[in-house]
Formats: sequence, structure tokens, C-alpha cells
Amino acid sequence: MEMVVAVFVGLALSATVGFRIFTPLLLTGIFERVDWVTLSEGFSWVGSTPALIAFGAATVFEVLVNYIPAVGSFMKLISTPVAALAGILLTASFIGDMNPFLEWSIAIIGGGGVATASHATLTAVKGVSDTAMMGPAVSIAEDVTATVAPILFFFIPALAIVFLLIMVYVIYRLYNRFLRKKQPV
Repeated sequence: MEMVVAVFVGLALSATVGFRIFTPLLLTGIFERVDWVTLSEGFSWVGSTPALIAFGAATVFEVLVNYIPAVGSFMKLISTPVAALAGILLTASFIGDMNPFLEWSIAIIGGGGVATASHATLTAVKGVSDTAMMGPAVSIAEDVTATVAPILFFFIPALAIVFLLIMVYVIYRLYNRFLRKKQPV
């Protein structure tokens, strides 16, 4: 059961990468550094001083850039591969003690897929919100979600499952809404 919870926490953290790529990595590193979470073997470097400095600087840059609409939207587009890699890293760092093939399959397909899907969805939302002059409100919501959700997952892992279900529902609804507009009548 512990392994299943670890998989869900890793996947939920990967989903938060769609909001802010580096915030979940920074928070995971901080929590690992103070021994509030234990990462899989080989991932303790996430809590190292150089990693925390790098994740912290990247987080500050990412947050600041997202309050400049044109730059933020452009950064969202070019950061999709980075989001996938961060999702893979976060998921893999939580799931250990299993067959390496299964571990990396879950990390690459699940973590990378969830991170890419949430990131792509939020990129589309960000584009619409910038057009509607609601960019700062969406940026604040992204900041809050990317910060609060991982902290909650660390303290109450069951919330990771709820968060994933909500994300699947939201992505499904947005996808259907987009497809209905594109289909000929």
C-alpha cells in the first residue's frame, strides 16, 4: 500500500509541474533536506545545496516571468519539454523498491505524461486568460496551487489522489470544450 501512495504522490507532484515547473522541485528538495520526506535511492541530491540554489533561482525567474503576459506565454510554450523531465524526475524520486523497468515506465509514461498534460492545458488557459486580461489572476492561482498542493501532498498523501482526479476531470472538460468548438456543424 505504501508503494501505491508513493506512486500517487509522485504523479500528483508531476501534475503540479504544469502550474510551475520548479516550485514542486524546490519544495521537494526542501522537504528532503529537512528529512520530512525520504526520496528513493539516488535522488537525495534533490535536497543538496547546489540543487536547492538552482531550483530556487529557477523558481524566482519562472514566477517573475509569468507576470509579463507575452513573455510568460512564450515561456510556457518552450518549457513543455522541461515540464515533462521535471515530472519524470519527481515521480521517479518517490517510487523505489520496485523493478527498475516498472519504476521508469511509471515515471516516464505517468509522470512525464501527467506533467505534459497539465502543462499543455495550463498553457492553453494562460493564452486565453492573457487575451481576456485575466493573466495576473491566473498567474497568482498557478503560484498558489504550485506551492500549496505539494505541501499538502507531503502532509496528507491521500490528497494526491483527489488532486489527480480533479486534474483529470478539468483536463477532460477543457479538452471536450475545445473539441466541440473545432468540430464542423
